Amino acid sequence: MPHYPAKLPEDIRAYAREMRSKMTDAEALLWKLLRNRRIADAKFRRQHPVGRYILDFYCDEKRLGVELDGGQHGEATGYDEIRDAWLQSQGIKVLRFWNNQMLAETEAVMEAIYQAVVEFESKATKAPLPQAGDNQRLG
Repeated sequence: MPHYPAKLPEDIRAYAREMRSKMTDAEALLWKLLRNRRIADAKFRRQHPVGRYILDFYCDEKRLGVELDGGQHGEATGYDEIRDAWLQSQGIKVLRFWNNQMLAETEAVMEAIYQAVVEFESKATKAPLPQAGDNQRLG
């Protein structure tokens, strides 16, 4: 029997929808570069709810979230740490960049995202090495 996710609370759904319509310049630039599988064929969504949190950008198949932070996040480090720890407990890796970093160092940000996507793929395709005593022959 297929598993259907729990229904998303309406307040989270409405807030995510509102945030999608009010992108910052940095978010608009990153979305332009991520959308339509433009980076390593990874499908990203924007303002995607996960639990009670909304990730700026999220790739479900790679379990990767990307957050662009403005100045308000300098004062919310405790909240961000709790949020990131919960997301990590769900198997989601979160990359964080400042808005000004996205605008001024676009290539470096995109390289970091690309590396995270490729790292996920290489972990997923690595076969475990045989353990001592398994009597398996290599080659």
